Amino acid sequence: MHSVVLQTTLDGLVDTFSGYLTNVIGFLVGFVVTYLVGRFVLIPLVRRVLDRRGFDRTVLSLVDSLMGVIVVVLALSIGFMSAGFPRFLTAAATLGGALALAVGFAAQDLVGNFVAGVFIIKDKPFEVGDWIEWNDNAGRVEDIDLRVSRVRTFDNERVTVPNGELANNAITNPVAYDTLRQKFVFGIGYGDDIDHATDCILEEAEGIDGILDDPAPSVRVTELGDSAVGLQSRFWIDEPDRSDFVRVRSEYVQAVKERFDEEGIDMPYVHRQLTGEVEVLESVAGDDAGGAD
Repeated sequence: MHSVVLQTTLDGLVDTFSGYLTNVIGFLVGFVVTYLVGRFVLIPLVRRVLDRRGFDRTVLSLVDSLMGVIVVVLALSIGFMSAGFPRFLTAAATLGGALALAVGFAAQDLVGNFVAGVFIIKDKPFEVGDWIEWNDNAGRVEDIDLRVSRVRTFDNERVTVPNGELANNAITNPVAYDTLRQKFVFGIGYGDDIDHATDCILEEAEGIDGILDDPAPSVRVTELGDSAVGLQSRFWIDEPDRSDFVRVRSEYVQAVKERFDEEGIDMPYVHRQLTGEVEVLESVAGDDAGGAD
């Protein structure tokens, strides 16, 4: 009797162990096969497709990381299914969905900046080294990350800008093209010769290193101010960079000012004259005392 019970117990243990072993083997086979297929077939295929479409290296690196996580999760899921634990998979999926929803609400700004960073890297409204302007700010881009971009201002300050701010607002990139047009208004007196002043402005532009001959500089009358006639000079510079732009502009304005002085062309400024009367009231102490009496 005891031998029969012992045999039955041993058979039960063997069956239980065999069941567990089958589950473990099923999990390992499902996990390993899925992981290998994803790692050596799916990820290279996705990377090859994105590479052919010209995506940036940063985007490719990001996709590799995301695909790696997806492959591991998928391998675990198929492994548990192969081991015969569909309920575990359902519970894990439910818990994962709840966690993802909670994290999504808590980090929506972070996710928004992350997505904006991906679009900035893909669309390339600016690149590292460009001089950009946004929301009354300006500086040179030092680094573009997936969450933030770092900009060095012209006062040598570093500004860390969330990518969402740059992606959702108008960005001016003065160095996006090979040339850049600049404008400056010179004021002359109403009694001065406009044609002569225009010739002086154009001649000085020809002598400045950095101002292009093609397109050629031009001058237009743009305003009739309170004390001056405004002549707007439009000129183009090659390979625009903020340091070159400031230098060229400064040299040009100084040259025109000195030429106007030589030619006797007035550069009037606004002046105001106050007129009126001042009434002074004097009182004598004695008179005040007599009035008191």
